[in-house]
Amino acid sequence: METPARTSSLVRLAILDDHELLLDSLSSWIAANAPDFDLVLTAPTWFELVQSDQFPTDLVLLDFQLQEPISIEARVRTCRAAGAKVIVLTSLDTQEARDRAFDAGASAFLTKSMPLGEVMETARRVMGMESNGEPVRDWRPLPSGAQHPARPKLSTSEREALVLYVSGYSTAAVAKEMNVKYETAKTYLRRVREKYARAGRPASTKTDLIRRAAEDGHLR
Repeated sequence: METPARTSSLVRLAILDDHELLLDSLSSWIAANAPDFDLVLTAPTWFELVQSDQFPTDLVLLDFQLQEPISIEARVRTCRAAGAKVIVLTSLDTQEARDRAFDAGASAFLTKSMPLGEVMETARRVMGMESNGEPVRDWRPLPSGAQHPARPKLSTSEREALVLYVSGYSTAAVAKEMNVKYETAKTYLRRVREKYARAGRPASTKTDLIRRAAEDGHLR
């Protein structure tokens, strides 16, 4: 999706939901009723979200349940590590689901039975914005879901360092968690980057590493 010219006050928004009809209806509603949000990315699969050039955004609305084997914890932590806030929007309203989402770092947990106007009001509060008094309208969902080929083989230590790093740990914190020297942790991460580069999948930045880890199922 092409990013239009916008003011710096707009919140860059992404939506992850495997109900494509719902994605279309959400996109139309936000375009017509939430001018303070810039919907730059909609994705029906986790991999399409993290592989997009628009990722990370300021805020991600994501469904709790997807057809892909990526846990809610991995998805929320990946978004948070990349710098995005997360609102979980789902039809699965249980205390366990709420606890898992909040423990992983979600800012809010909302049900799909809520009017979208209220969802966006919550989004404004999460982003520290003032309400613009937009109308509340009802909406309903209805009822789609990939692994990357050239997947480098990482050692156990390299994989552990990668998972910690893309989950928000600094290199120094990775070293402490793994009980190794700083230079050792740094070497593990350098090797990970080199292996992805040789596989034709550059990972020179932290955002790139987050994408690669998500693509290859290293986050659970």
